[in-house]
Amino acid sequence: MNNHETSVATGSRDGGDSAGLAEAARIRYLSPADAIFTRTKGHMLNVRIGDEEYPGVYIHCSFPHTNNRIYLSVRTVDNEEIGMIRSLDDFPAESQQLLEEEVRLRYFAPEITKVLLVKEEFGYFYWEAETTSGLCRFTVRGGAGNVKLMNASRLLIVDVDGNRFVIPCLDRLSDKEYKMVEVCM
Repeated sequence: MNNHETSVATGSRDGGDSAGLAEAARIRYLSPADAIFTRTKGHMLNVRIGDEEYPGVYIHCSFPHTNNRIYLSVRTVDNEEIGMIRSLDDFPAESQQLLEEEVRLRYFAPEITKVLLVKEEFGYFYWEAETTSGLCRFTVRGGAGNVKLMNASRLLIVDVDGNRFVIPCLDRLSDKEYKMVEVCM
C-alpha cells in the first residue's frame, strides 16, 4: 500500500481531512426496514431512521434526473443528504405515495403559454404570464443563472421563491414576447 492509499484508508497521515473525503463519497441507501416516511399536519415530509427523526425533508431526483422513481436523494432543509432511495418500488405503497407527492411538488413547473409583461427594477424582473396553471405573477432575481436555456429553445425560469416555470419553445413566442424575455437571458 502506498502513502496515498494509507491516508485514504486510515485518515490523513497528517491528521487532516482526507478521511472526510472518503466518508463523503459513501452513499447511505435507505430501505423500508430502516426508513419510515410520514407527513406532518403541516404537510411536511418527515423521515425516521432508527432513533433519529429528520423533520421537513426534501426529495431530489439524482440519476437519471428525468426518472423520478429511482435514485432519489433524501435531504434536509440545509440540503444535506440523509440517504438515497434506490427504487420507490422497494417501499410500501403508502410510502411510495408520500414520496411521489413530494417529487411532484418539488418538480412542479407550469409552462408559460403567453408572456404578458416582463419589467425590470433594481436588478429584479417582474413577470406576468399565462401558464398551464393559470395567470402567474412572479419575481426573478437578475443574473445568477435564474433564467437558463435547457436546450436550443427550452427556457427554465426560477423565481425568488424557488418556483420554476418553463417556456417549452421560445420559437412559439411572438416578437414582442421574445423581446421581453430576451432581456432576462
